[in-house]
Amino acid sequence: MKKLIILVFTVLLSAFSFAQGLDFGVKVGANFSNFSDASNVSNKTGFLGGIFAAVKFNDKLAIQPELLYSQQGAEFDVGKIDLNYVNVPVIIKYYLFQGFNLQAGPQFGFVVDDNVSKVFNNVAEAESFDLTGVVGVGYDLALGLRLDGRFNFGLSNTFSQGKGKNSVFSLALGYSFL
Repeated sequence: MKKLIILVFTVLLSAFSFAQGLDFGVKVGANFSNFSDASNVSNKTGFLGGIFAAVKFNDKLAIQPELLYSQQGAEFDVGKIDLNYVNVPVIIKYYLFQGFNLQAGPQFGFVVDDNVSKVFNNVAEAESFDLTGVVGVGYDLALGLRLDGRFNFGLSNTFSQGKGKNSVFSLALGYSFL
């Protein structure tokens, strides 16, 4: 894990040295989350908010790491699962035309609060780390506004026992200060 974090920061520092444009801002939005590979579950709506910093290499390509607080989970017959994460997506943005972009990259999630043990009577616990893939579309509007729609698909199990990976659709509005 330590090596992965060092690698990400090294790549980001290298990217800043070759950057043509910097972008820094805040974003807020909503998550519509569920668990793949799980039955009898329904979506849970939660909050998404944090900061982003983007480095534009040219007119077509940018990298955008983010630091986000994300409320995720789902509703089961036995109760509602609440999972609160600090997520660190590292998004590659490819601009097709005039602000419209395609987005993809990994996301590293760290559980900061959950109720999994309580809901499942200590039979299962939430994994402390979550790896997801991210795909999405975005549009950079005038006056620094940003719109994003993303789908996060789990690559690691969410629970210590049983199946279930995070599956999250998010909509967010951002504002760039630069």
